[in-house]
Amino acid sequence: MSYLLGIDIGTSSAKAVVCDERGRVAGEGSAAYPLFSPRPGWNEQDPADWWKGTVKAVRGAMRSARARGDSIVGVGLSGQMHGAVFLDARDRPLGRAILWNDQRTGKQCAEITARAGGLDGLVALVNNAALPGFTAPKIVWLREANPPRFARVRKVLLPKDFIRLVMTGEHATDVADASGTLLLDVATRRWNRTLLDLLKIDEAILPPLLESSQVAGKLRPAAAAMLGIRPGTPVVAGAGDQPAGAVGMGVVWPGTVSATIGTSGVVFAHSDTVVPNPGGVLQSFCHAVSGKWCVFGCMLSAGASLEWARGVLYPARKPSFDAMMAEAAGAPPGARGLFFLPYLDGERCPHPDPNARACWIGLSRLHGRADMIRAVVEGVTFGMADQMLLMRELGVRPGEVRLGGGGAKSAFWRQLQADIYGVPTVRVETENASALGAALLAGVGAGVWKAIEDACAAAVRPKEKRRPRPKLAAFYAERHHEYRRLYPALRERLEGLAAVGR
Repeated sequence: MSYLLGIDIGTSSAKAVVCDERGRVAGEGSAAYPLFSPRPGWNEQDPADWWKGTVKAVRGAMRSARARGDSIVGVGLSGQMHGAVFLDARDRPLGRAILWNDQRTGKQCAEITARAGGLDGLVALVNNAALPGFTAPKIVWLREANPPRFARVRKVLLPKDFIRLVMTGEHATDVADASGTLLLDVATRRWNRTLLDLLKIDEAILPPLLESSQVAGKLRPAAAAMLGIRPGTPVVAGAGDQPAGAVGMGVVWPGTVSATIGTSGVVFAHSDTVVPNPGGVLQSFCHAVSGKWCVFGCMLSAGASLEWARGVLYPARKPSFDAMMAEAAGAPPGARGLFFLPYLDGERCPHPDPNARACWIGLSRLHGRADMIRAVVEGVTFGMADQMLLMRELGVRPGEVRLGGGGAKSAFWRQLQADIYGVPTVRVETENASALGAALLAGVGAGVWKAIEDACAAAVRPKEKRRPRPKLAAFYAERHHEYRRLYPALRERLEGLAAVGR
């Protein structure tokens, strides 16, 4: 039996999936690593921790699948997007990587927008607005904040691309992940030299561009020995976690939409053409499907809000995710009038505001912990619904929404999403959609399938469908309307509170 290996470099852990040539998952593994927050709004990780996690996750997946090292015919990579790994002339990281949810670059985003001739000018160049999480503002920040360190930079890689460098010795990235740097001409799938010149960024520090299923290199003996895989195994370019996850959930045809609630929360739609992005309110990127595009939004603290609430509301012990969902389900819909704004790390979509802050609104003596947890779950889901409203304004009309991430693990949350989105939700078999998507991309690169659509038709299997309950859907539509009025009313005060917390 021949197998494919998909690796996902997530924010909290590395995950690996081994699947067979029919797309059936045979084994999985994972390994956690730390996140560092040296200042409020700063989020960093050590690239060496990613590699250690990768080795552990891959070996765990291989054991789980009972797969021999010489049975792997292709390796694919997925990973958290936008992170900046600054490398010196010997490909050594110059300190920790700056992550996608880091908020230190607000000033640099304003500078980039100004140099591009304003928001409309920037969107005309790269079809996206400058957001603090993107890679380009991080490059400008390092140049301004630490000139000696920046002078030593010879390459800037995205997280998963650093892992491929360790595996193959090759510098490369894919057009889907590169879209999130803010430096790619999304329409032509090339680095935007006009913007690079305006920002005085040397194109030489950026890696070559590939389509996601193209082979980027071969596994080197040293890395192969650590992973337990045959040297010379082809490694494809892969994709950022959102496009790769969309592949893993079969969002590769027009009209297909996914909602993935992990650390962040992403609503993602496929498109056969470049999606116009007036005002840059969403992200309009290249897809992992060769020659196709996508549009999506990303809220920064989705599952992260629930994890934070677990630490705050359960000081003596940390309950399981299932136990928290059961407690939330015990509170009435609407949490007795309580709202939660999930802006723990600022926000990206629909409010590109690094100064946004989280809060419960409407607390009274009537409320208990169950209400507070339910308000968090509902608030996160309202944030996801905000993104869907923006997509509908661009003409996206989802007939159903495919669910992924932690938000798909709970029956209570799956039904809540159907009620709040107002359309049926579908759960697919795999829970590690990004790692599976990476494996499917590897299958195309290795010649197992001719195209990604063929891989998804073979491998992606719907598991459960839930429909909105009419009365609750109408109730939550009214609640969502009230929710959308809260941030605009509080924006100026939240900015002042953010300044106090620095």
